[in-house]
Amino acid sequence: MAPNGPQRALIVSSFVSRVGNGLFNTASVLYFTLVVHLPAAEVGVGLTIAGLTGLLAGIPAGNLADRYGPRTVWLTTFAMQAATMAAFVFIHSWVTFTLIATLDRLAATASGAAGGALIARAGGARPAAFRAKLRTFVNLGVVLGTVGAAFAVSVGTRPAYTALILANAASFACAGLIALIGVPNYQPLPKPKEHHGWTVLTDRPFVSFVALYGAMGLQYQAVSLLLPIWLSAHTDAPRWTVAAVYAVNSGVCVLLQSRIGSRVETPRQGGRAFRLAGLLFLVSCPLMALTADVPAWIAPGLAILAVCVHSLGEVWESSAGFALGFGLAPDHAQGQYQGLLGIGFDAGQALAPVILTAAILELGHAGWLLLGAFFAALGAAGPLVAAWAERTRLTSPDTACATHGQSSETPLLDAD
Repeated sequence: MAPNGPQRALIVSSFVSRVGNGLFNTASVLYFTLVVHLPAAEVGVGLTIAGLTGLLAGIPAGNLADRYGPRTVWLTTFAMQAATMAAFVFIHSWVTFTLIATLDRLAATASGAAGGALIARAGGARPAAFRAKLRTFVNLGVVLGTVGAAFAVSVGTRPAYTALILANAASFACAGLIALIGVPNYQPLPKPKEHHGWTVLTDRPFVSFVALYGAMGLQYQAVSLLLPIWLSAHTDAPRWTVAAVYAVNSGVCVLLQSRIGSRVETPRQGGRAFRLAGLLFLVSCPLMALTADVPAWIAPGLAILAVCVHSLGEVWESSAGFALGFGLAPDHAQGQYQGLLGIGFDAGQALAPVILTAAILELGHAGWLLLGAFFAALGAAGPLVAAWAERTRLTSPDTACATHGQSSETPLLDAD
């Protein structure tokens, strides 16, 4: 399915903004600690405050997108992020850093809610398939930005870091301009009289899925945080192994996301994909643990094999999230539902460092096995929640229109 005009504009806009994210995120902590000279502990506290406060914007921003149209809210968040990012150039204290970081996270959370609603409208009858295609380009943008950030990191001067920050600010402005020109101003959809501003919180199947999705989101930092620490502290693998792990993870996601995501569109398919993801994580986590038990020349190959399996699970997991996240949400309340989904995911990411380092890492091999079993258990609940949600949508007037006319299931996911 070739993307139409609005879809192409969304792809280009998202790609541009994520190149900027890749530029900044790679070097942000180094900038705050080495250039602004904030203690690392203070940076961590400030980012935690910002992340937790940012969660508050999800549902309100989604309601605004449902009421006034998603493009208007999305463009507003881009303008806010361009301003907050540029403001990082001028910070000199922890208070201003925390304040700006908090405003930035509020805008980012609001952007996720409005952007999800916009994707649902632009995606037409197949929003999950379009979201999978979009994620391919988003990942590619982050990779390119990360490569570009290597220059500033190697130079290490304030002007170099300033250039990165301003480039990220410019990326938000450019992304907003592209969306303004190429994405229609979709009008709000009529709402049933039963709908209210917190309807999503009364949708128990969807809330349950959000909890599963947020918990399964720990798998992202199993690769980006836990495995690098494990390789450094428990193996004799060469240092380039960590870089190889990141590259392989990004490469698998870029190559397979659209191909697999296009086959996972209905809630039932999403539930089964979620289960498959959990099983793949059940395999990948013990493989990661085994890197500590093999010779140094084998450890890199084993780590890459583990990450290949894990990345395949990541693709299935994200595809499941798109299918269930869009497929269970009523058309008229996509912003509100995407807002709650974003809150669940972000909350999981905020808790991940503590859970993975303080609990899983301390248990060593047993921790990896426990983590894999945890993911498998979450995945096993996916089909049950999907079936529960589909049953409620046959009787609930506020969620009965949440199927989006999705296509019939593909053979790959029809077999239990």
